[in-house]
Amino acid sequence: MHRSFIFLAEGFEEIEALTVVDVMRRAGMDIKTVSITSDRQVVGAHGIPVVADLTFKEADFGGSEWLILPGGMPGSTNLAADEALCDLLKVHKGKLAAICAAPGVVLAPLGLLEGKEATCYPGFEAACKEGGATMRDVPVVATGDLVTGNGPSAALRFALAIVSTSLGQTVAQDTGSAMLFYPKTMNFFF
Repeated sequence: MHRSFIFLAEGFEEIEALTVVDVMRRAGMDIKTVSITSDRQVVGAHGIPVVADLTFKEADFGGSEWLILPGGMPGSTNLAADEALCDLLKVHKGKLAAICAAPGVVLAPLGLLEGKEATCYPGFEAACKEGGATMRDVPVVATGDLVTGNGPSAALRFALAIVSTSLGQTVAQDTGSAMLFYPKTMNFFF
């Protein structure tokens, strides 16, 4: 299993980022938080400071499995404004995950939703459609190499969809059940 990375920009949605890190680590996945600033401390949309594992310049993204984008504003616009991150996303050969505003603000303008099914935070659907996505009005859409979520309340399902895509439904079910989350299925394409 390869390392995955979740990117933190000033104004990121805390629950979307930290839930993903927590769930993936519970499932035994190797995930690192990455500040796109020169400082490891990044302040979220609700004023919560988080110390990232690495800065973007310190990280080695070679062979990474997942590149993950939490939403939040202005977090998503700050991610989209980072040239190095956008360049990485465009050449990444692994899997992508984005939640909330990030599918529309970051992935769609880069052409990374072209021909894909996705969901996002209400109000960002037009940007996703302009980027070539077929939109679904559901909490989470998982289609192989892409997982998208619609917002903070979907963070746990979004994280479990990432786990399910990488490690299978049984591991995702066991991870969710240990957290007292009991969905009938781990099939997150709705």
